[in-house]
Amino acid sequence: MENSSNLWWIYALLSAFFAALTTIFAKIGIENIDANLATAVRTVVIVLIAWGIVLAQGNISQLTTVSARTLIFLVISGIATGFSWIFYFQALQLGKAAQVAPIDKASVVMVILFSAIFLHEPLTLKVILGGCLIVIGTLVLVL
Repeated sequence: MENSSNLWWIYALLSAFFAALTTIFAKIGIENIDANLATAVRTVVIVLIAWGIVLAQGNISQLTTVSARTLIFLVISGIATGFSWIFYFQALQLGKAAQVAPIDKASVVMVILFSAIFLHEPLTLKVILGGCLIVIGTLVLVL
């Protein structure tokens, strides 16, 4: 089997693939429904899938070992995800998928900045240049 330290590439590519499908299916699905209701329906599906995977893998017992700090940050992350989805669906309902998605993915630039500030990850010239290219690419796609 491939070195597990390189598996993140595969998972990241799968994430991008399914994120793209999410946008297309969501744009079609929110044509005749309130965006918040659509987000709620999608969220229920995600909850069922996520808990189904946890149960199928037999990882439910790990829930009792989660530290308070971890739980707090996971809850905060969940809140941020919820707001992200709500605003994304609102934007998707009002705008073109090919314009909304690039702006949403510009969050990568924010992650770069936040990871430098909060996680003390290095801001190398390569990272700064990549972030600038993302901003430029986003502007080209939406203007």
